Amino acid sequence: MNKERLTEQFLEIVQIDSVSGQERKVADYLLDLLNELELAGFEDDTQKVTGYGAGNLIFTLKGEENISPVAFMVHMDTVTPGIGVKPHIEDGYVYSDGTTILGADDKAGISAVIEAVRVLKEDNIPHGDVEVIITVGEETGLIGAKALDINNIKSKFGYAVDGTGQVGTIVNRAPTQTKIKATIYGKKAHAGIEPEKGISAINLAAKAISKMNLGRIDDETTSNIGTIKGGQATNIVADNVEILAEVRSLSDEKLHAESDKIKTAFEETAKELGGSADVQVDVMYPALHAPKEDPVITTAVEAIKNIGRESDIISLGGGSDGNIFHGQGVPTAILGVGYEYIHTTSERMPLEELYKMTELIVEIVKVHYANESK
Repeated sequence: MNKERLTEQFLEIVQIDSVSGQERKVADYLLDLLNELELAGFEDDTQKVTGYGAGNLIFTLKGEENISPVAFMVHMDTVTPGIGVKPHIEDGYVYSDGTTILGADDKAGISAVIEAVRVLKEDNIPHGDVEVIITVGEETGLIGAKALDINNIKSKFGYAVDGTGQVGTIVNRAPTQTKIKATIYGKKAHAGIEPEKGISAINLAAKAISKMNLGRIDDETTSNIGTIKGGQATNIVADNVEILAEVRSLSDEKLHAESDKIKTAFEETAKELGGSADVQVDVMYPALHAPKEDPVITTAVEAIKNIGRESDIISLGGGSDGNIFHGQGVPTAILGVGYEYIHTTSERMPLEELYKMTELIVEIVKVHYANESK
């Protein structure tokens, strides 16, 4: 690879503002770049549905037809504060100036994929079709991936280049998640003159929450009350409270069991004490589970060995675009990119990991080609 070119590519793209919902500038930049590299593809029309700054980009580096396609998935949006990123290199790391994030999540992934495509073309490395999928709105609920038409993806399997850990890390399990919105209704009254005529929604919520098993449920499952909002003043018995909660689990069965417990606790406690509860439970994304013997895992393990790293197959507690693609029938693993302290103003990207990530992507394509050519 051309390390200088890759470094400059990364420094350039992190300076393009692209916080979630405002992806237009970076999308236009990437469209020009992908067209310059002569990849075939398009920006989908999901912007009409999502309302985000752009659609998803779905492009293909064409290869030999007898080799099945493989996909690499990244996202173009970043978290805040991500406006006006000013990167600099120090001791082998790329940092922001400390007032913003860096945006290595996931612009390091994008940069590595782009450089890998250049290497495949320039070195005439044999390959099948390589699909490059760049989504919007990943950081705010996998919005772009959820809206994407999976029929546009032809790959046998794929990799979300957007994971925690050093290059060599493979996430083969990631949880499914529910978001739970509960509105508890009580009865308003003057808290000083006639509190006995009121029913405190805050009290109902507190008693319900006290019955719940929250935090780490087991090695596959967590639950959490995230926010509580309600009441008007200290002299008014609160007549409604809104609560947002979540459950995550590697097991669909456990996810629904814990979500039902939370829903039941709110509903039954409120009813017992003279109030009521409206509880909505929504599944945000499916679980990801790629067995270690699946080609998506064995291919990555072989490629990691070939580049001189040891593979580390792990479970993760958070979701990614990989969950969506996997749940829609494209077996997917998540690859560790090597970025550090993401979503903070201390975020940094080790250049050696950026180079190694690019090397790994190229090697995955080579291993996949070799395995299918046997």
